[in-house]
Amino acid sequence: DVYQARQDFLRQQGAIERERRSIQQALEETSAAFAQQSAAFAQQNAALAQQSAALAQERAAREEERAAREAERQAKEAALGEVARLTALLRANDPTADS
Repeated sequence: DVYQARQDFLRQQGAIERERRSIQQALEETSAAFAQQSAAFAQQNAALAQQSAALAQERAAREEERAAREAERQAKEAALGEVARLTALLRANDPTADS
């Protein structure tokens, strides 16, 4: 009986050890899969950051262009205003101009 009990105990311990190894292997595989997903997410995050930076640069370039066009428009308006002022001054001082 003692011998049989010892054999049963050793079989149970072997089964427990095989189950432990199986669980350990599953945990390691799961950890590896999570590590791969984490790396993939990090790459996606880096790509999104690059896209965001590129969009910000485009936006800044468009804003600079818009500001330059606005400055040019204002300069043209100022020049037209000066032409109108000078034209009015010439007409006011020209005795031959039609009134």
